[in-house]
Amino acid sequence: MVNQNLTATEIGFTHEDFAALLDKYDYHFSPGDIVPGTVFSIEPRGALIDIGAKTAAYIPIQEMSINRVDAPEEVLQSNETREFFILTDENEDGQLTLSIRRIEYMRAWERVRQLQAEDATVRSGVFATNRGGALVRIEGLRGFIPGSHISTRKPKEELVGEELPLKFLEVDEERNRLVLSHRRALVERKMNRLEVGEVVIGTVRGIKPYGAFIDIGGVSGLLHISEISHEHIDTPHSVFNVNDEVKVMIIDLDAERGRISLSTKQLEPEPGDMIKNRDLVYDKAEEMAAKYREQLLAKQQGITAPPTEETVAEEEIPAAVEEEIPAAIEEEIPVAIEE
Repeated sequence: MVNQNLTATEIGFTHEDFAALLDKYDYHFSPGDIVPGTVFSIEPRGALIDIGAKTAAYIPIQEMSINRVDAPEEVLQSNETREFFILTDENEDGQLTLSIRRIEYMRAWERVRQLQAEDATVRSGVFATNRGGALVRIEGLRGFIPGSHISTRKPKEELVGEELPLKFLEVDEERNRLVLSHRRALVERKMNRLEVGEVVIGTVRGIKPYGAFIDIGGVSGLLHISEISHEHIDTPHSVFNVNDEVKVMIIDLDAERGRISLSTKQLEPEPGDMIKNRDLVYDKAEEMAAKYREQLLAKQQGITAPPTEETVAEEEIPAAVEEEIPAAIEEEIPVAIEE
């Protein structure tokens, strides 16, 4: 028969022993862990979450989503169970601080890295502009489109609310930078319908010391000064004016960088015709382009075709012109996550 009058000392199990036993089997939580939790109390500016710790953890409203949240009920419901990110160690009351925002942040970066690796085109609406470009949201992250990568004649301010096709230029989680290009997306779409050796009609939209920028169906190609004529030209201004209609041949399509290289030099029946008799060049353009394509095909098949014009060293034709497509200035690129 059990003696019901035994004391705690006689049993050998005190309240302190019980507390120590709880500590022994208590989970150890560390910042950076992702744990399941259940919402058991929603407060005006946050919520209490049961994650199995001795004290309920707390999630403040600003950590509930990547996006702006005005009330906890927009994200959480009582008794809902979901994953939480442990943001900080226990405070003096033994309470942990949690975050959903950090989980969304990590998964968003993972998704945009995947989209960049796939060279995907994404669509997003412009929600704001600044002096450097336009702002969009991709997977909840704030993305920046530099002004030089916006292909529209509209003022930037009129783009707010407009959805644009975009390609990724820079995805840098460490520096919190997400940079995109509208121009590259349009060029890629246009490139799918263009071919090297094709003659197209365009309009001169800009003239620089190194060449002329030609609008061909809504995208810009570069007619480098070395590809205007076989004869030496001091400046493209001596041959073209802005808004001139020109006939050019495509000599390179660089989809990865969104660049179209053009030539009138390859269309000259005789060296210097672009300077002496431009109309003749345009009249004979298709005939000269056909010869160019034949030479290109022969070269691809390993057949040496007789040279008909001076070959321009590759280094003379810059793939990118710094002042046209500047590297993004750090202070002008808003971070992808708004603290």
